[in-house]
Amino acid sequence: MKKRVAAVCMAAVMSISALTACGGETAPAAGNGDAPAAAGSETSAKLTAKVIDVDLTSEEYAFGVDKDQAELLEKTNEYIAQIMSDGTFDEICNKYFGDGEPTAVVSATEDSSKDQLLVATNAAFAPFEYMEGDSYYGVDMEIAAGLAEYLGKELVIQNMDFDAVCLSVGQHKSDIAMAGLTVKPEREEFVTFSNSYYEASQKLVVRSDNTEFDGCADAAAIEAILNAKDSSVSVGVQNGTTGQLYCEGDEEWEFAGFQMTVKNYKNGSLAVLDLLNGNLDYVVIDAAPAKFITESINAMQ
Repeated sequence: MKKRVAAVCMAAVMSISALTACGGETAPAAGNGDAPAAAGSETSAKLTAKVIDVDLTSEEYAFGVDKDQAELLEKTNEYIAQIMSDGTFDEICNKYFGDGEPTAVVSATEDSSKDQLLVATNAAFAPFEYMEGDSYYGVDMEIAAGLAEYLGKELVIQNMDFDAVCLSVGQHKSDIAMAGLTVKPEREEFVTFSNSYYEASQKLVVRSDNTEFDGCADAAAIEAILNAKDSSVSVGVQNGTTGQLYCEGDEEWEFAGFQMTVKNYKNGSLAVLDLLNGNLDYVVIDAAPAKFITESINAMQ
């Protein structure tokens, strides 16, 4: 676990924890028989989360380029090919998945008189993009910095809600979306996707005292259990992500969805915290953020 990633996740969790403490009661989750005691109790304070190590989906991340900027798409694909072949991508990944040291990325101020690369992102998706102070970190952010240099442009990072990232590019307010984006047909209405640079998946997060998935070896086994749940059971997802489509159902992706109540969050950290507070039974989010978030939150327990 990289210290900077852990620190930013913990800061977010601590601020939300304070709001929860001031906001009154927290209802226990229902449905799986293993719901914790109400938030604030000694039992709840010691609860931790775990990621079920089974891929629920298979997907690819790519960057979303302005449809009217064919040259930018070409240059972006050139840069992806270069960093994949010369080891740069592996070096960046080692900073967030291995023992390397993350590099801070600083955004310039947007100025139409300058030659700038405007990058739309949602900096709440560690380890791909997150903030510490005024600096950006993450796999995508370091690639963004390298791409801007490759293009001979000044980097401007535009931080926004995840739902707005592709729309911003589609409206020509940004040049490229770099936000842990899964390649999806509906997003191609707004952007042209670059070549893929990362294979991703969705994973299930549960409280550590939950044993109902211990014997599951594949997605079908997990889905058989989830399909037996009704609306009294709740699952948290991040807005606009594959996890939301997976849980709610999506015909284009052939996701059947579940009968569970789906609760939407601005980021995965809020969902996992609500899981431990007893407001959710499950969380479904991308694999890499799931690992970072649970490790960071568990370190606080």
